[in-house]
Amino acid sequence: MHGWHRGRPTSYAVRLREKQKCKRFYGVLERQFRRYFDQAQKTGGNTGENLLALLERRLDNVLAACGFAVSRSQGRQLVTHGHVQVNGRTVTKPNYLVEEGDVVRPEPDDQILAMARENREGMGHPDSGWLEVNDADLTIRAIRMPVRSDVSVEIQEGLVVEFCSR
Repeated sequence: MHGWHRGRPTSYAVRLREKQKCKRFYGVLERQFRRYFDQAQKTGGNTGENLLALLERRLDNVLAACGFAVSRSQGRQLVTHGHVQVNGRTVTKPNYLVEEGDVVRPEPDDQILAMARENREGMGHPDSGWLEVNDADLTIRAIRMPVRSDVSVEIQEGLVVEFCSR
């Protein structure tokens, strides 16, 4: 059984690889990924874009996207160890979905703040279109929800949707 993408037939293996690339990039397991996909389908609109927006909103991804963590796995570790606050409350779930208006910051521990500042400077102060970073007090504010153009990874979300919809 073949699907079609941009006027060309696509094989099962190509669609599977695209889904695996997406899971690997965001560091989510199959069950989590399926839940995000189901949520993206229920949201209405473009399922692929909804899926990527949900994955972008993960707290571990937000920390990595803004350079507070050097990787998503380091972001995940910071969160699970209780070193991150959202709106002044400690969050320990890396899959926490950041909402518009949320303010994310490292715990006010000198070592954690120094590490976040060093990571951010080492990565050249990366910015994300939907997130606003205040380097003076090391806070991240979600100024809007992410859209497809905010996603940095090259993923053909249409192939992921084709694979997951079967």
